Amino acid sequence: MSARTRSDVAVTRWPPGAIGLTVVTVLLMLIGLLMSFSASIVDAAQEGDAFGTFRRQALWAALSLPAFFVASRLPRTVLRRLSWPLMIGALLLLVLVVVPGVGVTRFGSTRWLGFGGFVFQPSEIAKLAVLLWLADVLERKRPADGSLLTTEHLLIPAAPTLLLLGGLVMLQPDLGTTVLLALIIGAMLFVEGLRVRIIVGALMVGAAAVAALVVAAPYRVARIRGWLWPEQFPQAEGFQLMQSWVALGSGGVLGLGLGSSRGKWNFVPNPETDFIFAIVGEELGLVGAIGLILLFLTLLLLGLHAAFAATPGYDRTLAFTITAWVVGQAFVNIGTVIGLLPITGVTLPLVSAGGSSLLVTMVSLGLLVNVARWPDERAVR
Repeated sequence: MSARTRSDVAVTRWPPGAIGLTVVTVLLMLIGLLMSFSASIVDAAQEGDAFGTFRRQALWAALSLPAFFVASRLPRTVLRRLSWPLMIGALLLLVLVVVPGVGVTRFGSTRWLGFGGFVFQPSEIAKLAVLLWLADVLERKRPADGSLLTTEHLLIPAAPTLLLLGGLVMLQPDLGTTVLLALIIGAMLFVEGLRVRIIVGALMVGAAAVAALVVAAPYRVARIRGWLWPEQFPQAEGFQLMQSWVALGSGGVLGLGLGSSRGKWNFVPNPETDFIFAIVGEELGLVGAIGLILLFLTLLLLGLHAAFAATPGYDRTLAFTITAWVVGQAFVNIGTVIGLLPITGVTLPLVSAGGSSLLVTMVSLGLLVNVARWPDERAVR
């Protein structure tokens, strides 16, 4: 604290970057509450409670907001101590999901655990766990002079971890989350200095593995057909994408109006989760859709600014990886909805309905704000 007075520290504790990240995060969460309510009301009403999905999402939001602010203030020592039990807990939960008769099955996949009326998705916890755990492990292995880790030191913890977590998630099966785990680990290795040629090689191997997984499962082959030639299968595998396009096109420039979607009336599948962006485009139009994309781009810019301003090492790795994960997931979701990418079942962060996803994303962004609050840790702490 010698380099700055206490009053200086109090002023810089919430610099503009941290405030900007907080505003964008809360705004996206509020948009998500509004749009998930609008998108889910038809399906929820058919299940007997038109406000059921919204109430659950609002409850998760009420839990997530204080969790966000707690994460934004956690000391690094506490955060790093928590990473190991969190990782062990995530692994145990992923194993528990695939135990016959224990996991909750929905839409043909067993990805959830339930206790009474409380249901959550352990793979969401695994994203945060691997982020914190691997960042801590790499920081422990970092040379005392602060130089970059060797390729062996980077790959030895990262590759087995990805194989273990990815294997457990694929048993559910959940290819989309497996890809996101690879994105998180890959982004961390990139910022830690892994050679580009190795990353390119890993991407090629990963693409080949994904292709093999697609060919091995007929329903995934159907998804690829529905992505490449949706017009040829409008009532089968192309139905999801075709209905998404219809909803987006119906919105025009200004949209049909909030709550006026026709696609959510059993046309657009999973309108409150995987395809909520189609409902945004239909109800709020091109203006609303572009506005949402601009919010994620703002999150990207603010996150990168926080990463580059952070102390090299643990803080920078954490900030860069969280930014790459959340924004990358957002654009994977948007890419599937508009047809640029095959459908993977990846949700839109902070906007899609889903309690465990919202909580984990809010905590992760709280950690990003935590880094942004202390851009010059060595001079302040």
